[in-house]
Amino acid sequence: MKQKSTNIKLNLKFRNFFGAFLVLFIISFSSIAQVKTTADTTSIKIGEELKVQYEVLADSTDLVVFPDQQTFAPLEVIESYKTDTTYEASKIRLIKRYGLTQFDSGSYTIPPQKIIFNNKFYLSDSINVEVRDVAVDTLKQKMFDIKPVVSVEKPPFKWEKIVYWLLPLLLLAGSLWYYFRRKKKKAEAEKQLPPYEEAIVALQQLDKSDYLIQNKSKEYYSLLTEIVKRYLDREVDDAAQESTTDELIERLQLHKEAGDFDFDAEDIKRLGDILKRADLVKFAKMQQAVGQAEADRAATEEIINHTHEAIPEPTEEELLLDEMYKEEARKKRLKKRILLGSLAGIFILAIATVVLGSVYGFGTVKDTVFGNSSKTLLEGEWVKSEYGVPSIIIETPEVLLRKETGIPAEYADVVLSTSQFEYGAKSDAFSIMLNTTKYRDSVPLDLNQSLEAGLQKIEADGAINMVVKREDFKTDSGIEGLKAYGDFNLQDANGNTLEEKREYTMLMFKQDQAMQMVLMFNEFDNDYVAQIKERIIKSIELEVTENQQKNAQ
Repeated sequence: MKQKSTNIKLNLKFRNFFGAFLVLFIISFSSIAQVKTTADTTSIKIGEELKVQYEVLADSTDLVVFPDQQTFAPLEVIESYKTDTTYEASKIRLIKRYGLTQFDSGSYTIPPQKIIFNNKFYLSDSINVEVRDVAVDTLKQKMFDIKPVVSVEKPPFKWEKIVYWLLPLLLLAGSLWYYFRRKKKKAEAEKQLPPYEEAIVALQQLDKSDYLIQNKSKEYYSLLTEIVKRYLDREVDDAAQESTTDELIERLQLHKEAGDFDFDAEDIKRLGDILKRADLVKFAKMQQAVGQAEADRAATEEIINHTHEAIPEPTEEELLLDEMYKEEARKKRLKKRILLGSLAGIFILAIATVVLGSVYGFGTVKDTVFGNSSKTLLEGEWVKSEYGVPSIIIETPEVLLRKETGIPAEYADVVLSTSQFEYGAKSDAFSIMLNTTKYRDSVPLDLNQSLEAGLQKIEADGAINMVVKREDFKTDSGIEGLKAYGDFNLQDANGNTLEEKREYTMLMFKQDQAMQMVLMFNEFDNDYVAQIKERIIKSIELEVTENQQKNAQ
């Protein structure tokens, strides 16, 4: 029996131990992090971003720490994205993304990453990545020598830029202060009660104060005298608040004698006594008898009531004059606001001009505000078209118009056809002319001779002091030609030489038995025109003739 009891106890202990072990096993198993590793691709170009993502499913109380950015070698971390958190039933899913890249081609392996989960380390899966070279077409993309290192001096700090930005901020702060101050005054003016109601409300608020309880007679009498003086200032005499006690009593007596107001002599006397006692309390710190302050307050209200009753109703003429005065005052305020607004606008415009001029240049600001024909051409809608046979394909700010030239009689035996297209005149800010001339098969063609003939034609049309620079030219499609450019002075119809220099650019091409010319004239040292010419020259294409195609084959 004893042995059986012992076995039962052992079985109970074993069951308790097994149950505790099972609970610990379940808890430890549930706390194991579930780490999932994914990548958006396994093949990237040099410098391209590869996004790697790590997902961990855990409880809300679990501590999860993702890997540091330095553990992804040989790949480099270009960005560590913010951890995303999503809730799934009683679990949370933490998602951490990294942007990686590599600037050398080859095969790489992203090593397993250590993720801390409740003070334990867990390793993610490794990822194999292929980094590819970027193919470069050397037939289309020209190769250039490596430029030498150029030392650049650090530009000095420009304190004026601080001024440029500080002034607008101060102006803005001042404008906001003026706006809110004016808005506050306007709100106070709208809330202001009529003089009598304002005085009664002020006396009621004085009754609610604890000045007398705290034995602050000076503060009490200061408010009491301010209430009665403000009322008299608004209703009887506009100098009441600035007057001394004797001056105010004297002015009230003069108003009574002049018949302006039917004041009671006793009220004037009582008011004088109250104001004198207030002066003694405020300046001589005289102690009043018990109940004197309450009596003076009651007497003040009676005086205000009697004064309100004594004030005569305004006549129609007075009301009309008052309305006219108000209207005149309103007009003056309006004029003042318009003047201040105009001055503020001029000041803001000046500041904006200085700031924008310092950033973009004063010439650009002026051209943007007042307009510039060259800037309008540059920023307008351009036209791409073909001109002549064989055609010149070119992009220009405006469509070029055909000009009928005809073939001179002396060239009829060598020239088959000629076509010319133009925009603008030689004296304009910018002009362009395209010419295609086809010659007979027996005529030998020379680019240099044609270029020289073109330059002589420019001189014959009035160009003097001509500077000529020559160089070979090649279009993007590989067609070769000659280029001449420079500047000159232009003579007008009367033979007068204009002081302003002008620039020219001439491009000459030869195709089979055709000479093609692009000629541009423009103002000297004009940035907008320089950009126009550069864009036009880059857009030039030439029609490839059948003979050229056969020769190429």
